[in-house]
Amino acid sequence: MLRIAQRELFRARFSSWDPKPGLRLLLSCPATTSSDYFQSKSASINLFRHPLGSSQRQHWCGYASAPQVHIAEAENTDTSTEVEKLSALKPTTKEQKPRVVVLGSGWAGCRLMKDLDTRLYDLVCISPRNHMVFTPLLASTCVGTLEFRSVAEPVRTIQPALSKSPNSHFFLANCTNIDAANHEVYCEAVAENPDKDDVQKLAFKVAYDKLIIASGAQALTFGIHGVKDHAIFLREVSHARDIRGKLLQNLMLSEIPGVLEEEKKRLLHCVVVGGGPTGVEFSGELADFIRTDVRLKYPHVKDYVHVTLIESGVRLMRGVVKDVQPGKLIISDDTEVPFGLLVWSTGVGASEFVRSLQLEKAPGGRIGVDDWLRVAGLEDVYAIGDCAGYLPSTGKSVLPALAQVAERQGKYLARSLNKIARQGRGRACSASGLEEGEPFIYRHLGSMATVGRFKALVDLRESKEAKGISWAGFLSWVVWRSAYLTRVVSWRNRFYVAVNWTTTFIFGRDTSKL
Repeated sequence: MLRIAQRELFRARFSSWDPKPGLRLLLSCPATTSSDYFQSKSASINLFRHPLGSSQRQHWCGYASAPQVHIAEAENTDTSTEVEKLSALKPTTKEQKPRVVVLGSGWAGCRLMKDLDTRLYDLVCISPRNHMVFTPLLASTCVGTLEFRSVAEPVRTIQPALSKSPNSHFFLANCTNIDAANHEVYCEAVAENPDKDDVQKLAFKVAYDKLIIASGAQALTFGIHGVKDHAIFLREVSHARDIRGKLLQNLMLSEIPGVLEEEKKRLLHCVVVGGGPTGVEFSGELADFIRTDVRLKYPHVKDYVHVTLIESGVRLMRGVVKDVQPGKLIISDDTEVPFGLLVWSTGVGASEFVRSLQLEKAPGGRIGVDDWLRVAGLEDVYAIGDCAGYLPSTGKSVLPALAQVAERQGKYLARSLNKIARQGRGRACSASGLEEGEPFIYRHLGSMATVGRFKALVDLRESKEAKGISWAGFLSWVVWRSAYLTRVVSWRNRFYVAVNWTTTFIFGRDTSKL
């Protein structure tokens, strides 16, 4: 009976495979069962080219005595057709809905996915992370005011169709190239440990009807030596985790007997480079952590902890960083600033992926778009968020890299795509001659930032020169917290944030290094 069950399992596993030339599938079975499966000890079947490119990958069919499957390179594989043999999501048929492919899971991409009508489109999201980060509260996770999960929203929660619709997918991958002529994007899967995990080598392609590039930007280092090696950025949950771990480690190391006083000062000196909202908010959170938690839980070293904020031409320490070395940085007047923790938040610029695309670029290296967020010279391709910028021909300046800009671009483009689909123009190369509609117009709603000690800054003016409301203090802090709590995407995370704020207020921040 066991052999019969194994035979039926094997047949079920492989009966639906569609053999194509390119590889041989070698099926070898244990001696006790090989006669039940084959007349000989092994057999070979032609198959499609395995996207991993591995010659020894094994897959088991379910039982200990089930056959082993070895995929090996065909002896005469034609490398010129390697691209065609990649695993792929093929172009949609007339019976299927048009497919929208979104590159990225940031503010712009997630807002578009949330508002896109999945009754009209199938949706594919390709991103190296499976969640959106609520960046305005990311600084709070660095010191334990909030837990990390409170600021991470899964994309499948934002758009349930990614889980429920059979033709909608999320792929944990990076886009490596765009073939606009054939309406395809080429991707490579992401692995947590690329040196040990062969999944990193898996390449595939996805056909699209509409492509949205929302891949974001990367932190600017201005080419300063040592920044990438010795500083920590603050853009992802992993960055916040690294900052928290480094901060707590330095606090504990400084209490070890025998540590010199100068070394204690260095370990407990936190330097923040960049005076924008991220740098100011992190400095404020760090100051609160030192004042309310470090002084209580680390009394032996409380007097050694201090924070320095460096901003070109403005802040607590005037100057421009020109070199970063292990344990110290050097600013423009050759002053050496020792540090135990260096957080770099000097703004963002075009990512390597965006720079690699052979597209017309806007100032700053962003992808050039017109008034309707369409990529110049390409049909059915749009760019939104930090990776996109207006072309000079539009007469508009490049918009700031802010969450509210990205979110409103995503909302606008989702509305436009829904309108296009309702007019029967959702498929590839079918939108020519369509009425363009209203162009995207951005109006700044203001900005807010906490500075610690139950104080915040709120500026509701469209610009520094415009008239409007601007104030600071405790009332601003209440407005700041209320506004961000309502902007958190899901009710689940709003509950997490409210509970975290309450427990931190009552019991203090968690100082465990996990």
